[in-house]
Amino acid sequence: MQVSLKKIFFASLQSMAEKENIKLKRVREVLRSKYRLILLNDSSFKEKISIKLTPLSLIIGSFMLIIIFTTVIIVTVAFSPLRELIPGYGDLSEHKKILRLSFKTDSIEEALKSRQLFLTSILDVLNEKKEAPIEKPKKDTSNKYNKLKLNPTETDIAFRKEFEENKNNQINNVAKLKYKGLSELVFFTPANGYISNSFSENEGHFGIDIVTKSEETIKTTLYGTVIFSSFTEEDGNDIQIQHDNNLITIYKHCSALLKKTGDRVKLGDAIGIVGNSGENSRGPHLHFELWLNGAAINPKDFVVF
Repeated sequence: MQVSLKKIFFASLQSMAEKENIKLKRVREVLRSKYRLILLNDSSFKEKISIKLTPLSLIIGSFMLIIIFTTVIIVTVAFSPLRELIPGYGDLSEHKKILRLSFKTDSIEEALKSRQLFLTSILDVLNEKKEAPIEKPKKDTSNKYNKLKLNPTETDIAFRKEFEENKNNQINNVAKLKYKGLSELVFFTPANGYISNSFSENEGHFGIDIVTKSEETIKTTLYGTVIFSSFTEEDGNDIQIQHDNNLITIYKHCSALLKKTGDRVKLGDAIGIVGNSGENSRGPHLHFELWLNGAAINPKDFVVF
């Protein structure tokens, strides 16, 4: 009984295999069947073109045409301006230009705001307003230096005491500044160091560069009002102070600003930290300028360094 069942099972498998072979043969025959594509002249019925085809060759030819067509489209788009029309695709250099222009636009806007604030502050000082508009900086740079010891040294204390004792005489000298110049004023040294680049009006260098150690405290030279305290692309952290009789002192390339626009400062007050900020800076130093009646003057003629 078991032998007969095995025979029946193998016989059915063999029958199924034969049927599958028959189907495969039919498929091969269909694919390899030869056909002829003929183009005839509609008037004379003359044969113009005759092409022998098989279904297999037609399928292969169709795939080849699709591949060639796709390749041509990809090459055409990739190496022509048409690639810019593809969402998310663009030239890397163009993206860099766009980013650069965006940064420049932001810098120009900030510079315009700073200059407008600067002009407004000067007008307020000239009009003898008590308070100048206070600029709201983007970042409070003073927090980083809260732990610094900014207490005056014994030399500073002695200098300030001497200055306070002669305060009345100092005020009289300032009142006569318009007529007698700056020779009678006593200026506080803004930073200790050596002068690496002197004042040169012909070369467009309207101040002096004082090279000193990093994190050195910058001090104001006279009593006055801060009219500008912000960051510029060329000069970095920049602070400017208006003194009496159209006298302005400027301190550039600070690593941090300790005073803001509108603050009143005394002689020898800490107003910033020596740094290397701004495109025009080539190392830690203080660029110090002295302006009188809108004209730059040589600080070395009046300040002891």
